[in-house]
Amino acid sequence: MVELVNLLQKITTDDVRKMVISKPALKKFRYKKIVIEKREAYYQACSYTEKQVFHENIPPEDLGKYCLAMISNEFRQVNAWGQMGEHIILISKSGSCSYKMNQAAGNVKGVQAEHNRKKKYILEEGMRIEPLADMGIFTKEGKVVRSMYDKYKQINRFLEILNDEIEKSSLKKLNIIDFGCGKSYLTFIVYFYLTQIRKLEVNMIGLDLKEDVIRKCNEAAKKYGYGNLKFEIGDIGGYHAPFPVDMVITLHACDTATDLALYNAIKWDAKMIFSVPCCQHELNRQIKAESLSILTNYGIIKERFCALATDAIRANLLEYCGYKTQLLEFIDFEHTPKNILIRAVKRPMTPKGVREKALSQVNVLMEEFDFRPMLYHLLLP
Repeated sequence: MVELVNLLQKITTDDVRKMVISKPALKKFRYKKIVIEKREAYYQACSYTEKQVFHENIPPEDLGKYCLAMISNEFRQVNAWGQMGEHIILISKSGSCSYKMNQAAGNVKGVQAEHNRKKKYILEEGMRIEPLADMGIFTKEGKVVRSMYDKYKQINRFLEILNDEIEKSSLKKLNIIDFGCGKSYLTFIVYFYLTQIRKLEVNMIGLDLKEDVIRKCNEAAKKYGYGNLKFEIGDIGGYHAPFPVDMVITLHACDTATDLALYNAIKWDAKMIFSVPCCQHELNRQIKAESLSILTNYGIIKERFCALATDAIRANLLEYCGYKTQLLEFIDFEHTPKNILIRAVKRPMTPKGVREKALSQVNVLMEEFDFRPMLYHLLLP
């Protein structure tokens, strides 16, 4: 332990820009790796599980203490890049440490390259993407407009989440419904990505209730030459799809409209569902908590708990209906506090025990707080 403390002290005094803590000692450990990067006034640690990433900000003076707590008895390797070069710590099963540093003349340059390397985005600068130019995110030359960089990253993040499942599938053709498409910024980008980059055959329909929005979207689709992208006036609750649906996208469907969209996707046996819920008031109006009234005593706590409970129930009900479901961190396009995306992928077969457990957990939560969410009512009237 003393040896590890001394090595970490040596590393953290070298103006470290980035650290990667990896190789868990046992498979049961929660985190698979931890990536720490320097920001202006602090370090940010990203801890990766199989399905999620957790972020934590660390004061510079606490970096060594944090690393020691994370590494001790849990990880076998540390790589850190600083002014002197790349520091490497290897930890044996017995706990002994070996250390080396890559320190050649070109090493500082390598450190800078590691620190400054740009993230590779699905939609790269220089691509000719008309919708991004019309949205003001790209210039006509394909450069990202500086003030729109956050939105550029958000769009790429959504495509990454979608791409994870597209790559796993063997689908060559996709029929897609986008509920509540609005001005359809993301609809156009998804269509572009799937047809121009992934080279898939896509039939896509965007639905919204505003006639003028639908008209403008159809005009834009014609302008871009997106022949299999159509926009229709349609209500989420009563829409009849003209084809077997492979994917459902629903962004910003307000309150129970998200439940209606998920219900339709389940009815259609959609292979993939991507949903970013909007405002969620239903359970807030219903909740009664006698033994856990601490969760309802404060308005902001009550609101956030109800929103989280709503999405947890949706995820479990999707599991009950045969979907592998994840709740992913996702910063909303509209810059709201909502930061959860529901990703659900149809399983070939779901064990009965998994389905029963998912439904049982929902029933326990409903009984405890005396509420009955819309999606439950639709699926289990």
